[in-house]
Amino acid sequence: MTRAHAHGPVGAGDARRLARGLALVAALMAGEVAAGLLAHSLALLSDAAHLLADAGALALSLAVVRLVRRPASGNMTFGLKRLEALAAQANGATLLVLAGLIVYGGIERLLAPPQPGGLAMLLVAVAGAAVSLLAARELGLADRRSLNVAGAFRHLLTDLFAFAATAAAGAVVLATGFGRADGIAALAIALVTATAGVGLLRDSSRVLLEIAPEHLSVEQVGLAMARHPQVADVHDLHVWELGAGFPALSAHVLVEPEADCHAVRRELETMLRERFALDHTTLQVDHAHAGLLQIGGTRAPRH
Repeated sequence: MTRAHAHGPVGAGDARRLARGLALVAALMAGEVAAGLLAHSLALLSDAAHLLADAGALALSLAVVRLVRRPASGNMTFGLKRLEALAAQANGATLLVLAGLIVYGGIERLLAPPQPGGLAMLLVAVAGAAVSLLAARELGLADRRSLNVAGAFRHLLTDLFAFAATAAAGAVVLATGFGRADGIAALAIALVTATAGVGLLRDSSRVLLEIAPEHLSVEQVGLAMARHPQVADVHDLHVWELGAGFPALSAHVLVEPEADCHAVRRELETMLRERFALDHTTLQVDHAHAGLLQIGGTRAPRH
């Protein structure tokens, strides 16, 4: 026995916020590339590479947000919600590649350091932090339950660390002339970049592999259903995510022979919604045979 569900679209305001964030990041990236080349600073150029990944993430997220808003139709009964996870996979993989390139360049700079322009590094880093704050503020107002938006927002937060590391390196170079500070800052930026990439890959993989949401215990959900007074057995229980913030559940429930299947289904749906925030539930409810065995007086769910 099932019921229909509506799949709410992503807010239109998210697309506007992503577009504004993209414009800010693109302008900053262009300025940082020019400054990095003039100052011979790998930290600035690695920041610019990170910003390129951010710009790509924002552009991809902007396209995916608009596609995800399309209503379900035809054979696409859930619409294109999984595109969020695919976009996050692409963004995460790109961040890991960039982190590897930055590590390579950083080590090279440590072994044979040039003399970067400390003042240019410091000034550009301060300007970059200000622009990143504006862009992060835009995305902070968007719906970050979406892997799309959350991934782009994570990019911008790591930028703030990157600019802090670059500013510190610029101050060191300016005060002491220690050129290796540039390479050290680049390695720190690479670490943050890699961490963000791994996080995106981990979160999006949960969706693509149809793993239950991290905050939910499938065992606890099954036991809560099985402990309903009129439920005799729960099996074929599945909990997964269609997209970030969109958990779903399906199960076959057997109830006592005299029970009202429809009433039990409604009560279970209400319990799942209120206790576990599971709004998208598909329950097949049937009567159990009178001789159904129970172990130890507790109805245990079977998967």
